[in-house]
Amino acid sequence: MRIGELAAAVGVTTRTVRHYHHLGLLPEPERLRNGYRDYTLRHAVVLARIRRLTELGLGLAEVRDVLAEDAGKDLVEVLTELDEDLARQEAAIRERRARLRSLLDDEGGLPDEGPVSPELAALFSEVGPIPDSPMAAKDREILALIDTAAPPEARERMIAMVGSAFTSPGAAERARAAYALLDDLADADPADPRVEEAARALADCLPRELLPQAGIDQDDSFLRAFYADFAPAQAEAIRRTMRILTEGRS
Repeated sequence: MRIGELAAAVGVTTRTVRHYHHLGLLPEPERLRNGYRDYTLRHAVVLARIRRLTELGLGLAEVRDVLAEDAGKDLVEVLTELDEDLARQEAAIRERRARLRSLLDDEGGLPDEGPVSPELAALFSEVGPIPDSPMAAKDREILALIDTAAPPEARERMIAMVGSAFTSPGAAERARAAYALLDDLADADPADPRVEEAARALADCLPRELLPQAGIDQDDSFLRAFYADFAPAQAEAIRRTMRILTEGRS
């Protein structure tokens, strides 16, 4: 992705992206031969998290501290301190405090991808802990990215459909099996016969309504960055999953 495409996908300006580069919050991507930056899905995930943290009122120095941690413990401490400060300005920032309380009072704790919307946090809590799977962790990161970048109506629709799919009888077992198959493709060839098995297992976990009515443009720059974040065989399995879901809906 180019810088403008990355900024548009996450809902910030290109100037903001360059500023985060300057501060060291957002890693610099590799450059193409023509000198343009080539952003990946990983950059979008990090940028979306920075946006969520700043929208909660954290300063960029606090954001830097949160991003440096692998767990959510320090994030809870930072948000608690912010909540105490916001209490002194309650009349002007009542809505922000309500968002903070919904995060801090979650009995399941903050997810590693947090902060996320209360709706997605509730979904993560209902689904339960993720299995010890790189693909499962990446799946939740992508949901958090969509949670940040999608318009409210699209976000609510996505969370409702994913929640219905992942909390139905047998859904957790099917998801764990699909994640395991995809994890096994990390070093495989795209022609490996297990690719088709993984694609069908993943398609069995996802609601067909999750795809846009107009279908998926395989040449979309964001989608190309999405596939580039996976190993070749994993990306091929996901492409086949999209085709299976599209064909099943027609």
